[in-house]
Amino acid sequence: MIRFHLDGRSGVSPYMQLKQQVRHALRLGLLREGDQLPTVKEVVAQLAINPNTVLKAYRELEHDGLIAARPGLGTFVTRTLTDTSLSAHAPLRRELERWMAKARSAGLDDESIEALFTTTFRAGAQEDIA
Repeated sequence: MIRFHLDGRSGVSPYMQLKQQVRHALRLGLLREGDQLPTVKEVVAQLAINPNTVLKAYRELEHDGLIAARPGLGTFVTRTLTDTSLSAHAPLRRELERWMAKARSAGLDDESIEALFTTTFRAGAQEDIA
């Protein structure tokens, strides 16, 4: 089962963070069709957030056709986002972990690593568009 976390410094709304975490878990194969998501009550207790925040994230994921609520049973994954690239994830993850270790050895903190990765990623995406 997925365990949610919120980053108050990210600038991303809490409901969007929940939605993104489910989508990432679906893409990475961490959640599969038939898996149950935590109940709204469980998420509220874990994160100390408003139930409407969780409901909004779940509603949008349901609208996207990724999850479905079953009254009295819970909310379940109905579709994943994995594709044929899933087999490439493990070696790429190991490479990224090595890169992160090098960045930490160079003295970068988590925020600096994230900023470097994000700006590099966005610059690369812009080059692909141009």
